[in-house]
Amino acid sequence: MSYDVTKAVGQVRLLINDTSTDPVFADTDVAAFLAMEGDNVKRAAAQALDTIADDEALTSKAIRTQDLATDGPKVADSLRKRAAALRDQADRADADADDGFFAIVPMGGHGHTPELTQHAHFPGYWP
Repeated sequence: MSYDVTKAVGQVRLLINDTSTDPVFADTDVAAFLAMEGDNVKRAAAQALDTIADDEALTSKAIRTQDLATDGPKVADSLRKRAAALRDQADRADADADDGFFAIVPMGGHGHTPELTQHAHFPGYWP
């Protein structure tokens, strides 16, 4: 499988390390994560990692044999921490994008004043 890191689906795959020839998610799955997360790549990647973590927690157990050890809950926890880090990055990017100013909405026409403000032509009159 090839993926294009200039496209959102490829960027999500890169962040979740789903870049092998046998991917965990189909492109339609990744596109669904993007749609659910407002096309935010990092939030979509976090959702994908949470889904992988859920699957890991549900299907894998902590198993130890003579020469093999697996720990599904530990893997799931690690994936959830990575998902949380991606959401934190997305939150910081959202905060940086906010310039901190309010938009000015023009009041149209004569006689339109904001609520509970004095009318310019009639001081003391509250419309």
